[in-house]
Amino acid sequence: MKILVIGADGQLGSDLSKIISASEQIPLTIKELDITDREKILAIIKKYSPQVVINTAAYHNVDACEDNLVPAFAVNTIGVKYLAEACLASNSVLLHISTDYVFDGTKGQPYLETDTPNPQSIYAVSKLAGEQIVKYMLKRYFIVRSTGLYGAAGCLGKGGTNFVETILKRAAVQPELQVVTDEVLSPTYTFDLATAINVLIRTEHFGLYHIVNHGQCSWHEFVVKIFELLGQKPIINKVTGETFKSKAKRPKYSVLANANLAKLGLDKLRPWPEALQAYLTEKGYLQNAHRPNP
Repeated sequence: MKILVIGADGQLGSDLSKIISASEQIPLTIKELDITDREKILAIIKKYSPQVVINTAAYHNVDACEDNLVPAFAVNTIGVKYLAEACLASNSVLLHISTDYVFDGTKGQPYLETDTPNPQSIYAVSKLAGEQIVKYMLKRYFIVRSTGLYGAAGCLGKGGTNFVETILKRAAVQPELQVVTDEVLSPTYTFDLATAINVLIRTEHFGLYHIVNHGQCSWHEFVVKIFELLGQKPIINKVTGETFKSKAKRPKYSVLANANLAKLGLDKLRPWPEALQAYLTEKGYLQNAHRPNP
């Protein structure tokens, strides 16, 4: 199988490149393939004729999207249309990464793939539009929604960092941390997400999937667990999301359930505390945490 990974130098893409066999993968960085360049997309996918195209590219600075509609929709919607066109022409399967932000956060129970989206920000609208284009144009596709991603490579769109690393850096220079308690999610380790994707693309069970580490927590609870695992006790104050005055509205509750993955017997993801421990081990903060084989 030939698998083309778009954004192979990003947070999720880097883990996909670790997990997918080197003989199978065609890793392309953001510099090598800009998904807003239609002609280049068509040419590259025609050249390689991959069985599967995995799109991890996104414009995901959520607050910046509120003022920058053109780049947000160019990457999250129009670029996805170009990819769908290219996949249709080459008979490739497209796996497209989406987000928990397509939901409004009012359900209070884990969201299923059958729940109706209700995006509350420009970012969320652009991502949902990308999903709809994939569904409209293709029959052979996977749409994967996840949430609270963190991985060893960090997010390119956020300067090569992630939430865990940002918190650790803040704790090193600030006497106290302020972390929100009113946003609840399923934080997900990109190594685990990539592992599940690598299994899913080898099936023909096309459609929409939620893929997250099991369980739920607030960002505050997540930070408390980080330092508990590290054996540290910084002062971590509870605050609400209103404290940070962000431009974009974020869902207060965006826990996802891996319902469709479970129906296939493929929901092998571990609880988020175990995944966090594995991440801290991978980064060298801890020793001997369990990490599954790719």
